Amino acid sequence: MKKSFILLVLSLFLLVGCSMGNTPSSNVEALFMKYQKLDNDISSEIDAAINEQNFTDEQRDRYRKLIETQYKNLSYEIKDERIDGSTATVTAEVEVIDYKRAINDLTFDSTIYTKESFDNEKLNRLESMQDKVTYTIDFYLTKDNDGVWNLNALSTEEIKKIQGMF
Repeated sequence: MKKSFILLVLSLFLLVGCSMGNTPSSNVEALFMKYQKLDNDISSEIDAAINEQNFTDEQRDRYRKLIETQYKNLSYEIKDERIDGSTATVTAEVEVIDYKRAINDLTFDSTIYTKESFDNEKLNRLESMQDKVTYTIDFYLTKDNDGVWNLNALSTEEIKKIQGMF
C-alpha cells in the first residue's frame, strides 16, 4: 500500500512536472538560459556576429568577450503570459548593459580615425560601460499539432534589446 501511494505520488509529480515544462513562459525562460549559458546555438550566433565585423584578431577577441559578458550577465523577469488558443505572448523584462548608449554619439570621421582606431575606440567605450538598461520584450509562441509550444523567430528589435544595442 505504501509503495503504491509513493508510486502514485511520484507519477503525478512527473506528469505535472512534464506538463509544466511545456508552457509559453518556460520556453522563454529556456531561451534566456541558453543566452546565459552560452550554449552551442548562442555561440554560433556570436561567431556569425563577429564574422560580420571587419575586425583584427585582437578586436575579434575583445568583441567576443563583450558579447559573452552581456549574455552571461543578463537578468530577466517574466511579467505576463497570455494564451489565445494556439498562440501565446509572453512579456518579459530584460536588464542588460546599455551598449547602445556607450557608442551612440560615436561617428566615423576619417580626419580623426582610421578604421582600426575607430573600432578600437568603439570597443573601448563598450568595455567601459557599466550602466544597465531595462527593456520590455514580447515573445510570441505557437502551439504545434502535438501540443508543444514553440518560440517564434525573434525580430531584429528583440535581438538588439537582448544585446543591449536597441
